[in-house]
Amino acid sequence: MGRLVPTGRSRGARDRTTRDAAVAGAADARPDAPRHLFRRCGGNAAWLLAAALAAGCGPGGGSPATQGSVTGETASAETAMADAAPGAASAGAGMPDRFGFGRPATHEEIAAWDIDVMPDGTGLPAGEGTAESGASVYARQCASCHGRAGEGATAAALVGYEPESAPPFGPRYEEWRGGGEDVPFTVGNYWPYATTLYDYIYRAMPSGAPGTLAPDEVYGLVAWLLAENRIIARDAVMNAATLPAVEMPARDIFVPQER
Repeated sequence: MGRLVPTGRSRGARDRTTRDAAVAGAADARPDAPRHLFRRCGGNAAWLLAAALAAGCGPGGGSPATQGSVTGETASAETAMADAAPGAASAGAGMPDRFGFGRPATHEEIAAWDIDVMPDGTGLPAGEGTAESGASVYARQCASCHGRAGEGATAAALVGYEPESAPPFGPRYEEWRGGGEDVPFTVGNYWPYATTLYDYIYRAMPSGAPGTLAPDEVYGLVAWLLAENRIIARDAVMNAATLPAVEMPARDIFVPQER
């Protein structure tokens, strides 16, 4: 029987007292089991107590006789667990090579997801565009958020090539800025690679329907942005061969880091 609990004690204290009484009762029912093991193990379920005793719940474990007497109970408990959750019993023995569901992805399925473009241009698709072809795409897909001329609106500014002598931060920038207002981070003064500009637009833009622009449209948008930021000529053609060769003004302020 559990001990009486003063009414002034908290609910948590009463719960702990009731639990301790149950654990003590379980220990009394098992004279060969050290009482302190029941207290330390907590008394959650009978099979858990048996398993803890078999392994030795605390430093020193149980006696050989105690360990031998509970081995069968532990095995029965583990068998019951395995019946309830077949995957649980095999966890200690290592995972299987295959779980028996799913199938290998096809090359076509992988290609549909493998659309990222690396800084060196790896991954750029066929197609091309110029600032002229990109202007109409920009007006249709981008101007409502980024401003008619890329000056920024509800979304960030994209055009702005000042300062030309430094990135928009650091001592050289502060010297250039003087007492003037900060300039925004844009494609012209901050973006490090023209190739990753293509990557970002192709995967993430327009924000309401990302991934819907064709490669020619993206090449055109990239060409328009680069031309507006005075990085390429307005008649320059951007494609998988010419885009990696574009030197962005901010390329040298980024330091590659392997992670």
